Amino acid sequence: MSKTDQLNSDIRATLCPAPGAAPPSYMLLEQYRIYLQLLDKIADRRQSANSFFLSINTGLCALLGYMFTREVPPQLRLLLWVIPFPGILVSYFWFRLVRSYRYLNAAKFRVVEAIEERLPLAPFAAEWIALRDEADAHRYIPLTTLEVWIPRCFMCLYSAILLLLVPWREAIAALSHH
Repeated sequence: MSKTDQLNSDIRATLCPAPGAAPPSYMLLEQYRIYLQLLDKIADRRQSANSFFLSINTGLCALLGYMFTREVPPQLRLLLWVIPFPGILVSYFWFRLVRSYRYLNAAKFRVVEAIEERLPLAPFAAEWIALRDEADAHRYIPLTTLEVWIPRCFMCLYSAILLLLVPWREAIAALSHH
């Protein structure tokens, strides 16, 4: 038995520990409805987290952009070096959070599919089959696959800013004199 098959078997066994003692269908439908509401709440939290991190990064980038376009007093020029570091850190945490939500959603959809095995219809399982067909046609890209690139782009942007700030001529000149 593959690891995936074993996992699916464990999920089924946990959902209904006594297979002969299945709950009445109205209870099963109610539990299914509540579980789907939890999925929606997680999606809302995920969107709120993305908005939070995007706002922080937008603010940091706006501040950096302002400082690059204005004559900044020397005592504030140090901020050009400081700001990218929290930007990289915030973006890294954002990236990790997106990946955590990906794993959480994958687990929840496995549970949904296990519940649907006991229902007369299995809309989520059917949806994944339809999406798999679309994926083969390169039309469907999972949201998380795209979503992780946003914090990665911010990390690259902050890193590029740091590289631009290095006084390369002076550094090369100093190295060539030694």
